[in-house]
Amino acid sequence: MTGLAAISDALAADLAGLSFSSPVAHVYNPLLYAREPHVAYLSRFGSPPKEVLFVGMNPGPWGMAQTGVPFGEVAVVTEWLGINGTVTRPAGEHPKKRVDGFACRRSEVSGRRLWGFIRERFGTPERFFARFFVANYCPLLFLTAEGGNITPDKLRRGEQEPLFAACDLALRRTVVLLRPRVVIGVGAFAEARCHEALEGFDVEVGRIIHPSPASPAANRDWAGTALRQLAELGVDF
Repeated sequence: MTGLAAISDALAADLAGLSFSSPVAHVYNPLLYAREPHVAYLSRFGSPPKEVLFVGMNPGPWGMAQTGVPFGEVAVVTEWLGINGTVTRPAGEHPKKRVDGFACRRSEVSGRRLWGFIRERFGTPERFFARFFVANYCPLLFLTAEGGNITPDKLRRGEQEPLFAACDLALRRTVVLLRPRVVIGVGAFAEARCHEALEGFDVEVGRIIHPSPASPAANRDWAGTALRQLAELGVDF
């Protein structure tokens, strides 16, 4: 196994020994239980070089947690990206955040917005991935005992450090492989991690607004805002 799949497998191995304390009660790693569609995504669309690398934060419960694809809402992954595959269940699954894989009927709004925007601009996956790639900084989904989402920035500092060290290394390896001119964090957290992980690299790091429905600004005109931010970064989109 070479390329992005090897980087992904190495990251999964690095994360295997980590543990997290309260309020984290459940940790899902789709690099393991959704490895088949995840590797299909990397293999089909991750050939170097890329002009721009988009980096998200971590999986959403109805997106990458179901499909193994960053921002990977089921309908987009199957119908537009043409990816399917076996998805098993994570250990310690929460009953409110079940992993049904490609049978999941829930919609990941962030993924629908991001990939819908890309589809509208490029038409086919091949046109987009000829120049761009989308990855996630952290592949783990963290849940409370009640099933609430915990983003990586809310973890205890002592638990962040080994997690971020492993994710930083995987990001650096990805950038070395794909050789992008620009690395764009999707949201403030991802941008901050990219700045830190890629210090000293000959890449420009920027940001676009996160498409989460929890953001009032994203709910107003996410696509228009993102397009303006890309233009400011000199990215022809």
